[in-house]
Amino acid sequence: MFKQGQNLPAGTLSQLTKDGMVNHNVAELFAGKKVVLFAVPGAFTPTCSEAHLPGFVVQADELKAKGVDMIACVSVNDAFVMKAWGEAQNASELLMLADGDASFTKALGLEMDTAGFGGLRSQRYAMVIDNGVVTVLNVEAPKSFEVSTAEAILAAL
Repeated sequence: MFKQGQNLPAGTLSQLTKDGMVNHNVAELFAGKKVVLFAVPGAFTPTCSEAHLPGFVVQADELKAKGVDMIACVSVNDAFVMKAWGEAQNASELLMLADGDASFTKALGLEMDTAGFGGLRSQRYAMVIDNGVVTVLNVEAPKSFEVSTAEAILAAL
């Protein structure tokens, strides 16, 4: 599994913008920036929609006041779903990124098989990335929601 202190693995994450589909090279997207990247098992799912994403929406200004340049949410969903979910959650301050084939999630070693729920998904986590290096990595235990909250990341900054 991926560890704190390492450079992010290579990867591509997709985003549907008003101008169409954008495929972001992870290294280029996060280069020279302090980024909070958090992952959810699925868009529109209960904990993700009621607590995880809304926490980062509410705390966006406080995170930016602590030097964060970008806040991004990633899920093993498609870019169309991530865009719709971001709009439904008023997450305009956040980058809503799709890891449709789970290749980035697998490169981190943070995938999980949810079987009947949805198949291969991401574990719930949050990380702080400073110019491509992961300086904080908080991975949740199964069925937990404590260490990857916006408040936990704020406290770690």
